[in-house]
Amino acid sequence: MGMVLQLDQGQVEWGGRALLDRADLVLEAGERVGLIGRNGEGKSTLLQVLAGLYPLDGGRLSWSTGLHAAYLAQEPDLPEDVDLLAAIRAGHPLHQLAESDQGSAMELADQPEFWTISARAESLRDQLGLPESGRIGALSGGQRKRVAIAQALMGEPDLLFLDEPTNHLDLAGIATLERTLARYRGTLMFITHDRRFLDRLATRIVELDRGKLSSFPGSFRDYLKRKEEMLAAEAAEAERLEGQLAEEEAWLRQGVKARAKRNQGRLRRLERLRDERRQRRQRLGTARLDIAAAERSGSLVAELTQVSFAYDDRPIVKDLSIRIERGDRLGIIGPNGVGKTTLLRLLLGQLTPHSGQVRRGTRLEIAYFDQFRAQLDPESRVVDAVADGSDFLDIGGERRHVLSYLQDFLFPPSRARGPIKALSGGERARLLLARLFARPANLLVLDEPTNDLDLETLEVLEERLQTFPGTVILVSHDREFIDQVATQVLVSRGGGRWLGMAGGYSDWEEWQRQTESDPSRADEAKETPARNAPREKDRPRKSGLSYREQQALQQLPAQIEALEARQERIAAALANPDIYREPDRLKSIQEEAETVAAELDTAYARWAMLESKAEAASG
Repeated sequence: MGMVLQLDQGQVEWGGRALLDRADLVLEAGERVGLIGRNGEGKSTLLQVLAGLYPLDGGRLSWSTGLHAAYLAQEPDLPEDVDLLAAIRAGHPLHQLAESDQGSAMELADQPEFWTISARAESLRDQLGLPESGRIGALSGGQRKRVAIAQALMGEPDLLFLDEPTNHLDLAGIATLERTLARYRGTLMFITHDRRFLDRLATRIVELDRGKLSSFPGSFRDYLKRKEEMLAAEAAEAERLEGQLAEEEAWLRQGVKARAKRNQGRLRRLERLRDERRQRRQRLGTARLDIAAAERSGSLVAELTQVSFAYDDRPIVKDLSIRIERGDRLGIIGPNGVGKTTLLRLLLGQLTPHSGQVRRGTRLEIAYFDQFRAQLDPESRVVDAVADGSDFLDIGGERRHVLSYLQDFLFPPSRARGPIKALSGGERARLLLARLFARPANLLVLDEPTNDLDLETLEVLEERLQTFPGTVILVSHDREFIDQVATQVLVSRGGGRWLGMAGGYSDWEEWQRQTESDPSRADEAKETPARNAPREKDRPRKSGLSYREQQALQQLPAQIEALEARQERIAAALANPDIYREPDRLKSIQEEAETVAAELDTAYARWAMLESKAEAASG
């Protein structure tokens, strides 16, 4: 493979913050590179820089000569009144040239490639499952996204940059896109929050973290293993630096001899250590998505009996019967436009069915996550979206300042006081979760909660939902998220028919494979049997430990052993009478003792929880 793109010492500043801080990157021909990083780190900006659409403030970007590149924005801008085939054809360089210059159009008419443009547009249309024709303005969000992807692929680019290509796509659309990109022979760099899509496509992971780029050859799962090792090394280096600083500052406090001429070199070393600590950019914390649980609901949450509902004679729900009980975690699966949000509104009592009966449980405290973020006023401040003008919140019986609470969701005070309209898509999703979880609830209804969330926040959200004591109903196109959270699924079968079964997306996928090879097995899952599906408390957890939890369970014994060793050293230091003649050092050691004790308590609790969870899964 040969080099196709190189970024040397790239620098980009925005709003006084370095999005790229002397970053380096090389892309090789034929690679499929997944770009990951926290929301707000600057992934989209980096993709635009590499595509030549955003200027560098410093450094150099170079491409191999003669390359053709295409870029897909997170929210593509397509003309409303153009036919979809014309929009796809517009992505071909020869078509663009012909449209811009009539003289060139006459010359291009003699080139054989010019006459294959329409055939290629139709082929891409069919590959991506688009209708034969139709105006852009009449297409759904998912169909528009697929038109934009086809447009980007139209000219068979050597370099393809895709920003969140799975956004707005349903499960079938994501699977189709996976197959299409797997056949692509150029160099691909893409951003996605869909971990399964990322793992299946990427041959290398590049992480943007605090302005620097780190490269991890292999799949996303390979990256996760390597990243754990790197974080452990980073923590050890930080501890080493703090230890050296403590020694040097204790020496400095000895007094006059520290200022002697012969010790000036040591003083300069101390200043270098202090400067290193100042310059070391701290890793952002992980979001804490603590969910305030309300009083338990009644045993019944919702029950639909022979419910039907239609829009303009198009059936959305037909003779649906389902019972949802306290503690259930139901995942709703289906293509775009099938009526998943309508089904949620029927369950919540916001819509009246055309026939059948809807019965809702008692003592329900509902928190609803809206996929369109309609609950957020762009002109309001971030703090007002959570606290409605108040300075304090009552979270799980604890009185907390709103700025402290928002820092759990990775909003620093400066960001929290700013307007919502300045937030990225991922930050708005986090803000809506902060608003949701600030209010006690025993029923969480989540409509596409994973859109725009970064990968770490997704994993934290999964863990919180797995341990939430109430009921969860979710709509998502994220296959991994459904597998980790849902204990039963309700799947659209078309024509208003729905099928319920125990398990998550992978269980549904396996059932589909089995019924395709042996149609007689279809009788094993009746239409909407979810009302009789095993309840959560009657069956072992399907998901067991996530990869991240397995890694934590393996590492915790060593971490606990190291903390206990530190505790013993601190106890020995405090047992030395001489320490009490040095008040500053004594205070420092006592503070360290409190920190280590708290860390040890947390580690023990985490270890016990994971051991219990692993035993339950294996039982």
